[in-house]
Amino acid sequence: MKFGKLELNPAVSPGVLDTETWDAARAWEQLSRADFDWTVLTRTVAGGPALSTSSPLRVWPGSVAHGPDGAWCLTSLPDGQSVFCCVGQQPATSLPGRTIGEKPVTANLKLTAFVTDASNIDSFCRELLPEKGPRMLGATPRLGIGTRMTTQVWPGIFDAMTRREMAANSIQNSIRELSLLDDLLEARPAETNYSTGIGQIQMGWTGSSYEGLWVAGVLAALKSPNPLRYGADADHIQVKRGPTGLERAKRVIFAARYYSFFTLDMADVLDYAALNEPSPGAAEDVLVQKVPDAIERRGILECHTQPFCVGSERYRLDAAAVGRFVGKYWDALGTAGELASYIAALKNGVGFDLELTIDEHPPEVAAFDCLTSSEEVLFLAREIQRRRLPITHIAPNFGQEKGHDYRAPDGLAGLERRVRAEFQIASGFGLMLDVHSGDDLTSATRQVFGRATGGHLHFKVSPMLQLIYARLLRDFHPALFERWWQDAVAYARREAAQGSPVAKD
Repeated sequence: MKFGKLELNPAVSPGVLDTETWDAARAWEQLSRADFDWTVLTRTVAGGPALSTSSPLRVWPGSVAHGPDGAWCLTSLPDGQSVFCCVGQQPATSLPGRTIGEKPVTANLKLTAFVTDASNIDSFCRELLPEKGPRMLGATPRLGIGTRMTTQVWPGIFDAMTRREMAANSIQNSIRELSLLDDLLEARPAETNYSTGIGQIQMGWTGSSYEGLWVAGVLAALKSPNPLRYGADADHIQVKRGPTGLERAKRVIFAARYYSFFTLDMADVLDYAALNEPSPGAAEDVLVQKVPDAIERRGILECHTQPFCVGSERYRLDAAAVGRFVGKYWDALGTAGELASYIAALKNGVGFDLELTIDEHPPEVAAFDCLTSSEEVLFLAREIQRRRLPITHIAPNFGQEKGHDYRAPDGLAGLERRVRAEFQIASGFGLMLDVHSGDDLTSATRQVFGRATGGHLHFKVSPMLQLIYARLLRDFHPALFERWWQDAVAYARREAAQGSPVAKD
């Protein structure tokens, strides 16, 4: 089928469109002709046993909800589409979006069917079945699980979440892996982006869109028979340098407006050189330049020069240190505030998690030259509080490198000291620490994060699931694996020639 300038079969390419009802007339034809006793829906509870039927329809018990206008469920159709169905005495009105049809099923009951587009899915989860939708999890410890393989990994993720009784952001991909649906529909060329430690990559290489991944992920959760505590993370929403950086970030946020977690990546717009200013006087001058109003400047100094104690550790920033941190972070914090307000306006009262991440770095800055100090975390935490930013999570640069275990000069002992100190500071301000690229770390390094935080953290993984999937694909579908392998090797050769150390390895 053709959608704008994009041609694809949505049944075999999920995670692209912002709907799973792409041919409403065909969907209603299949639904209305199916031999199914819809009255069973009124007697079914969420998570109950499978609905017995000889129909080709798949009615998902895990999605059953009882609302003011009847009993609801998600139904899959033979051609791969899905719809929301409601059985009640009157035509259903709980969802604001488009209906595809309505018919009587008994003298007193009517069946109404709705498209499963993003707007209807969001309304269904918030109004009818909130326990099965993505939501703000606040300080809940969890994994962030990258879903580069889209629908292929959710069964395993949901099973692990159920067996371990754990929370997770089970819908998670970054600006590097996802496209904007508008760009796909208009057949715009893929943009290039810098990935720390890897080099230049084409964005959207998974084939999914922000909108489509959310739709596919929430529908997968609704199909699960088990209760799930999960969020949807629009990861690494980068604010890039230049006049279009902020507007680009807003475009991404709008595409991801139904997500429950937003990761604002400010690494590219920080002034890393500001921390190296040797002159205290010059450092204080930066504060004057960034904050010309004397009254505001006095308030900032009063806020940040107060002593802060964690156990036996006592921190106190002087005016020069405040000036250096203002130099590095001031513009980025202002941008974060503008984006936070933009997200809040889009969410219209719906809660969301918001992460400030500085874990990566631009190509001209070496990995171990920008490790985040405890004093930086204290400055950021105080400034987040002073500005009343709705930030719930912070991801310092602990020294992770894509494709490598921890290898900074301070070793694991130094890492543990830093993580423990920064965890204590962040916790004191109600912030949760986030750790990125977690599955590139060995067990010993992961245990450092566990000990230093008592397991109270948000730990993000992604590449390992792709490797597991690749091994299974090699065994069960070798021809497809070979195509993937040859494409990956050709790409690695191109990037190795451009200097990428990961590609060279």
